[in-house]
Amino acid sequence: MPHSVAKINRGPAAAAENRRAILAAARTVFAERGYHAPLSAVAKAAGVGQGVLYRHFPTRLQLAFAVFDEHWADYEALSSDPDPQAFARLWTLVVDRTIENVAFVEMVLDARRTHPDYDGAERFRDLVGPPLERALAAGLVDERLTVDDVMLAQQMVYGVVVSTLDRDGLRERVGRALAVGGLLPPLD
Repeated sequence: MPHSVAKINRGPAAAAENRRAILAAARTVFAERGYHAPLSAVAKAAGVGQGVLYRHFPTRLQLAFAVFDEHWADYEALSSDPDPQAFARLWTLVVDRTIENVAFVEMVLDARRTHPDYDGAERFRDLVGPPLERALAAGLVDERLTVDDVMLAQQMVYGVVVSTLDRDGLRERVGRALAVGGLLPPLD
């Protein structure tokens, strides 16, 4: 008769491994199903119980902040790059990530609604401002382009992404929408 080996509860020793598994699973689940995907799906994909998930991340927003910390880190790295072309790379990355994973924008919207002190818009403004100034000084973008224009364009991208049912050709649709204003550099 075969023996089944019971799973041993490693308790605190498994905490770091569980956290990594939860973050990896959440990244995948949010990308596939959106920010409002059931957290039970995240726990199941991570191979942990919901209690473990909630011990690490008591709220959906805390989980999403942890998942998307790497986005902010990537944006900050591009923002601090002194190359005048950094603005185009930053903008392309923001658009690509919005197309690939709208959950990031949904997280920011949820944070703005539920946490009046959330500074995501200001943080984004601070990220875009310096590389935009360098691109303007180098003559790489239309001289009329402002940070507010970039933020409005990001809202347009989000709107196109969430309202497009057929994901085929989505990037081209986003590019066409952005070309309407004519102020931003074309997407690569």
